[in-house]
Amino acid sequence: MNIFVAEDEMPAFKRLSKLLAEVAPTAVIAGHADSIAQAKEWFETHPRPDLLLLDIHLADGSGFDLLREIKPDCPVIFITAYNEYAFDAFKTVSIDCLLKPLKKEELAAALGKLKQFQSILTRTLPQETQTLAQDYKKRFLVRFGEHIKTLSVTDIAYFYSENKATFARTYEARNYPIDHNLDALERMLDPQDFFRINRQYLINMNAIEEMRSYTKARVIVKLKPAVKEPPVVSSERAADFKDWLAGEYK
Repeated sequence: MNIFVAEDEMPAFKRLSKLLAEVAPTAVIAGHADSIAQAKEWFETHPRPDLLLLDIHLADGSGFDLLREIKPDCPVIFITAYNEYAFDAFKTVSIDCLLKPLKKEELAAALGKLKQFQSILTRTLPQETQTLAQDYKKRFLVRFGEHIKTLSVTDIAYFYSENKATFARTYEARNYPIDHNLDALERMLDPQDFFRINRQYLINMNAIEEMRSYTKARVIVKLKPAVKEPPVVSSERAADFKDWLAGEYK
């Protein structure tokens, strides 16, 4: 679960991060802002998170103002030191309102409520509606030198990591730094088109030029544009890779 946190008090943010690590160890804090301006900038350049944890008092306004401006289209849990705001919070898209100082049990209960709502929604929505509800990334904002441009996902052959940085390589063999790691990119991209073959490469189906058996389970993938050493599908991903090639993506 990707979580965005809007909180202008650093001690409160650190405590929240600590409690999240305890009650939801698989959750990732995808972004943090202490103001409406910072939050707006983040939402304009990133896919929507699974949850917004929102302090009602921010550095340049209120959490209610932020919701009116960005319309985040994701569940919200409000955080406040003043219980008089609780009623107003529940009139928005909020699923809960937690009082400071945060308590571990209350945070866990709020996340449990979110999980319950999601489970109910998944059971009641038709499968076609559930599929359409997923909003995959269509383009990236990239920088090269002093220039900024948009890069369409359809132009990207594969993503790769190198020296702790992530790059997109286009079919024209141009490389662009990307502000997301491969773990985050996996969640952003349509699994019909992209597959994470190992720790270093996330590839587009159309970038596969040739495949050869490497061991009993593993496969060497020759990509276009070519790389110096063609990547090998890791053994733990080999079965899923074959399913993906057959159109049985997960």
